[in-house]
Amino acid sequence: MSRAPILALALPSGTGRVLSIQSHTVQGYVGNKSAVFPLQLLGYDVDPINSVQFSNHTGQVLDGEQLWDLIEGLEVNNLLYYTHLLTGYIGSVSFLDTILKVVEKLRSVNPGLIYVCDPVMGDEGKLYVPSQLVSVYREKVVPVASMLTPNQFEAEQLTGFRISSEKDGLEACRVLHEAGPSKIVITSLNMDGHLFLIGSHLKSKGHPPEQFKIVIPKIPSYFTGTGDLMTALLLGWSNKSPDDLGKASELAVASLQALLQRTVADYEKVGFDPKSSSLEIRLIQSQDDIRHPLVRFKAERYS
Repeated sequence: MSRAPILALALPSGTGRVLSIQSHTVQGYVGNKSAVFPLQLLGYDVDPINSVQFSNHTGQVLDGEQLWDLIEGLEVNNLLYYTHLLTGYIGSVSFLDTILKVVEKLRSVNPGLIYVCDPVMGDEGKLYVPSQLVSVYREKVVPVASMLTPNQFEAEQLTGFRISSEKDGLEACRVLHEAGPSKIVITSLNMDGHLFLIGSHLKSKGHPPEQFKIVIPKIPSYFTGTGDLMTALLLGWSNKSPDDLGKASELAVASLQALLQRTVADYEKVGFDPKSSSLEIRLIQSQDDIRHPLVRFKAERYS
């Protein structure tokens, strides 16, 4: 009996084939559990590799050698053609170093590979990865990334300066462009009681980037998995609108905001105060909002 072809390669999706390397949880939605389903809804074939698998009490950690074994297994079976690489939470320097080898290997197969990096390091002034990872991201990972999606704290870590104004945010994007990525989205900046996103697209060297912001309403609750979901949505929509990062960001924000509103409403339905604890997002129940987002918050371009 002849071996059946891999249809994801023989009849590739018109949108793309994504290798997603990040954490995973048995219950709830973070990491790959938060990213894979939305990308599939948007038409992508997605192969997940779980860097860490969390359950209620334990975590199983994949090391760099094990990751490389998986990559070599894909190569032996002629499965290494990807249009996109997506990375999220990485817990060790050795694993992050192996990610760099993965980028090089994938680009040897497809030089046009788009690497979308969410440099998950911390939030609200605190690191939740080893401090050594900061320099590896700054010096090695950022230069090979195509798109970078840090939050405010992570952008400060990568640039080395404090972001306390919109002007600082725009300058941080310019500094990161100089290091490598053509697309930067600082996914959340909290200043003077306002929450907003700043995006920047450097379309050609020697010209100023196209920059914009989206003002986002604050929801007084804490959610898990939103950063992972946001990066997946940005990958999905920016590939569909490669020359309009503002439009892609509007669509990503629209899906995320609708999902968060649904999450809050559903917790209230069962009599739980959504301000009293971290909330698990209602991902499956929000699939229509992912496929067909209604844009309510528009990108405001900087001149």
